[in-house]
Formats: sequence, C-alpha cells, structure tokens
Amino acid sequence: MRALVFPAILVLVMAVIGHVLTLHLVPSVIMGTAMNRLAAQGAALHSFRLAPRTTPQTQLVVRPSPDLAYSICAYHLRGPQPLRIRAAAYDDYGSISFFDARTNNFATIRIEETAPDSSGPDILLRGPAGGEPDGLFDGHDLKSPTPRGLILIRRLAPTQQAYDRVKAIASADVCALSSSAGTISE
Repeated sequence: MRALVFPAILVLVMAVIGHVLTLHLVPSVIMGTAMNRLAAQGAALHSFRLAPRTTPQTQLVVRPSPDLAYSICAYHLRGPQPLRIRAAAYDDYGSISFFDARTNNFATIRIEETAPDSSGPDILLRGPAGGEPDGLFDGHDLKSPTPRGLILIRRLAPTQQAYDRVKAIASADVCALSSSAGTISE
C-alpha cells in the first residue's frame, strides 16, 4: 500500500500543474493565434475590418453564425492614449464585444436602433496604463484589463441583401487611437 502513495501523490500534483497551465496558457495562445491570423490577412491594428459573409468556404472559426456580419478590430494600448470606438447605427440587432488578451469578454454594448442619420454608440477604451476618465466624455468609458485584445461588432444579416446593408454602413465604424476624449489621431 505504501508503494502506491508516492505515485498517487505524483499523479495528483502533475494533474494540478497541468490544469493550472492549461487555464493560464491556452487563452493567451488562442488570442495570440487569432491576432497573428488577422495580421497575416492584412488587418491593420486599430482599424475595423468587415469579414466576408459567412459561408462554408469563408468560415475561419469553428462555428460562426451565418446570420451575423462580423467586423473586428485588434488593439494594443501601450500607454495612456485611449482608443475611440464608434459603431455605425444599424436598424436591426447589433452589439460590440470587447475581449482581452486572455479571451475574456469584459464588456458588451448593444448598438441601439437609432435614426438613420445618427451615429451609434461612442466608446473610449483605455488600457491598463491609461488615465482615468476626465468627466468631459459622455459616452461609454471602458478600461481593458490587458494592453492587447480584440473588439468584435456583430450585426444581424441573415441574407445577402442584409449583409450588403451592413457593408454599406460598416465603413463608418471607427476604431482609432484618440489624442483626447474628443479627437481621433490620424
């Protein structure tokens, strides 16, 4: 019986170490792979990119919804300069989700149905080293838990006609470094 105690403890310790490594390393590897894949496809940092309509030929992830149009923006907030995000208004379901470098969804904001001539939600995203809100900005003021991450806009577009409507408005989506709460850096 004593001969089995040490191997049992060793197996238990190795299982705990494997579990902890999996929980801490796998999300970072997944996000790193996603960001590298975006860069390889020519997606610029701090800029939204509308993905092609989801079909069996275009899907890059395991189960994207064929009823949604996706726009994605990779970010890297190195200092106090915030990122300004604005999603063009849409007359159907839409949301903006924020993911940190460990794949955690730390915020989701609904794109409300608004008048066609108005813009969608206005958001400032600050990195961990970013300053505190100055009180002058009246939109959503968020803080990313990590300097790097992804922002995903989802809009309902179950038909080619709906996807074409999204394509027409997606060019007005903004993901850009901001010099202050009110201006976007060029």
